[in-house]
Amino acid sequence: MAKRDYYEVLGVAKNASEAELKKAFKRLAMKFHPDRNPDDKTAEEKFKEAKEAYDVLSDAQKRSAYDQFGHAGVEGGSAGFGGFGAGGATFSDIFGDVFGDIFGGGRAAGGARVRRGADLRYNLEISLEEAVQGTTVKIRVPSTKECSDCGGSGARKGTSPVKCGTCNGIGQVRMQQGFFSLQQTCPNCRGTGEIIKDPCPNCHGQGRVQEQKTLSVKVPPGVDNGDRIRLSGEGEAGDRGAPPGDLYVQIAVKPHPIFERDESDLYCEVPISFVTATLGGELEVPTLEGRVKLKIPAETQSGKLFRLRGKGVKSVRGGPAGDLICRVAIETPVNLTSRQKELLKELEASLNGKKHRPKESSWMDGVKKFFDDLKP
Repeated sequence: MAKRDYYEVLGVAKNASEAELKKAFKRLAMKFHPDRNPDDKTAEEKFKEAKEAYDVLSDAQKRSAYDQFGHAGVEGGSAGFGGFGAGGATFSDIFGDVFGDIFGGGRAAGGARVRRGADLRYNLEISLEEAVQGTTVKIRVPSTKECSDCGGSGARKGTSPVKCGTCNGIGQVRMQQGFFSLQQTCPNCRGTGEIIKDPCPNCHGQGRVQEQKTLSVKVPPGVDNGDRIRLSGEGEAGDRGAPPGDLYVQIAVKPHPIFERDESDLYCEVPISFVTATLGGELEVPTLEGRVKLKIPAETQSGKLFRLRGKGVKSVRGGPAGDLICRVAIETPVNLTSRQKELLKELEASLNGKKHRPKESSWMDGVKKFFDDLKP
């Protein structure tokens, strides 16, 4: 009987990702695995078909050959599925393979359990200008890499790890206690399924060596404090040829002498003289793109906010640029001469009256009412 299309067997599209393949195979394995369907030949055949399809499509090289030549491109290889029992795949074996990378583990080519490399974090401090405009930064990261002498196996060059005799290469041992059967990690090989009799002298059997590597990190425009950039595969090397982890670059933006950022908006304080605040005027204020003119209307009070549209930050997540919000701070003059002090006193005398100081007069009225209310 002609074989069905592997994509049809798993029920996925031809451009399905690795994660989609695993999810589809998990669903079929849960339904048809012989351990869950004893003495059901139909379920066993369907599981074999699904396992064969997954074995081919989850291997990039086999998948490429299958996409080009169909079943003829992978026949004679290792796509077929053997029987069940001592030499076959148990239910726990299958799901250890499918979900290994979720829990940080998996299997090496020889069946030994291996662990994916650890993820690393690097704290990168950049200026506000770099965060807003984007930049490329070189960083040096301490890490581990696969040992070049042993190819990550941990065994001396020219030798190979041997199957653990305690667990027969499974990495797990089963213990019978009355009616209960317990499975635990093999104490001899610690779950790897293999024993290294002649360790590699370069990595001392670890399969990994320490290194310092220089990486180029592209920081996109608009990042903010706490954002992370993922560098796939730049973490620590995995155990004995397992996939490496990832490197996460954590962004920290340095405090700026002029601006404060709140998401997409920028804030800055603009000092002005009391004369400009009283009579009005025009002054230059800084933005991250250069200087702009800010018109100060007459009788401006301290703390008034002026909004410059689109002069803030365009977020890395998209959307329009924020605004620059300028807060006016009226400066009190210092180091006055005697004549300047006299002029200020004359001005103060001429300003007597509520119409010139509306805030002060309303505040004093409020204070008076407060104390009047306290009287019995």
